[in-house]
Amino acid sequence: MTGDAIKIRVENICKVFGQNPVSVMDQVRAGASKSEILEKTGHVVGVRDVSLDIRAGETFVIMGLSGSGKSTLIRHFNRLIEPTTGHILVDGADVLRMDEKELREFRRHKISMVFQRFALLPHKTVIDNVVCGLTIAGMHKTEARDRGIAQIELVGLKGFENQYPKQLSGGMQQRVGLARALATDAEILLMDEAFSALDPLIRNDMQAQLKELQARLHKTIVFITHDLDEALRIGDHIAILKDGELRQAGTGADILLNPADDYVARFVNDVNRARVVTVGSLAEKAGLLPLSDANASNCSALLDDNEAIILTDNGKPCHVVVRDDRHRLDELLDSNAVMPAAVCVDGDLVLEDGFSILANNENPLVITNGADLPLGVVTQRRVLRALARDGLD
Repeated sequence: MTGDAIKIRVENICKVFGQNPVSVMDQVRAGASKSEILEKTGHVVGVRDVSLDIRAGETFVIMGLSGSGKSTLIRHFNRLIEPTTGHILVDGADVLRMDEKELREFRRHKISMVFQRFALLPHKTVIDNVVCGLTIAGMHKTEARDRGIAQIELVGLKGFENQYPKQLSGGMQQRVGLARALATDAEILLMDEAFSALDPLIRNDMQAQLKELQARLHKTIVFITHDLDEALRIGDHIAILKDGELRQAGTGADILLNPADDYVARFVNDVNRARVVTVGSLAEKAGLLPLSDANASNCSALLDDNEAIILTDNGKPCHVVVRDDRHRLDELLDSNAVMPAAVCVDGDLVLEDGFSILANNENPLVITNGADLPLGVVTQRRVLRALARDGLD
């Protein structure tokens, strides 16, 4: 579950590599392409005017192909790379204005990083790798070890504390890297293609474990990947970059159903939408009407502004009336008529898991939230349109 507060705000970040980056900023702002700037000036545009909001407690995935600028961008968050222009705000504080002491404290306590290639010290044991940052920061060895043991258990490596990296599989080594990042108790985790060097099965296991850990810890995680399936599996929100530019940011369902341009549409074209899109993301607007007030006049008025009406009894959905029913409202609402009971499903249900329910119910499904409050309705037709390659209107 993510919070509403903005944890990290990225404002108009640009990064140009070369002898005199500022000298080419006018060309960048004018829209000159990456290849044009390279050919004319010898400078490389790494990131171009990217702005993002990342909420507290969410997993935010930044993705793109090689050369898209995703790894360059994430390194601005802890100032491993200095931007040419722009601002990075964490809890309202501008990271780029921090002096050396403030930045050191920020990196020790606020933000931690997990690297693609594990970055373990081969001559140190698992526990020593996990606590090395803590002891360097001055924590007493006993306290550091206790914290390290707790994180090792958290990532499923209990019993391996005294092993060396060469004695561990790739997946286990990456868990050590994750435990080391968690040991700092930082609020923000930066994960730069942390699983891309792993075999597919181990990678799937690590994705599942990350989701499990996030459900318990509620860290703010910024995750870099080039793998769309990985992004869709773990990301609350996803940003897609190309040539240093932000092409689209949103939920996985937003991007699949409403791609911002042809590039994004091609990028997501082969994704199995049924495994990603939730019924809640397809919910159509529905009015609420107590069953005791349900008559043809009231229903007709509500249907002017809603796709459907959810009739309620003691606050709970009991029946659904749709626009197609308008011509027979008197018949439908007759006291002797038998209306089908409303079928409710949680909005977080993915379409693939809801197919059997949809197939067995001709009437729209009532979409609810975790508190069983009705959010809207979904019809079979809307689901089929969402699965079609041309998407929704």
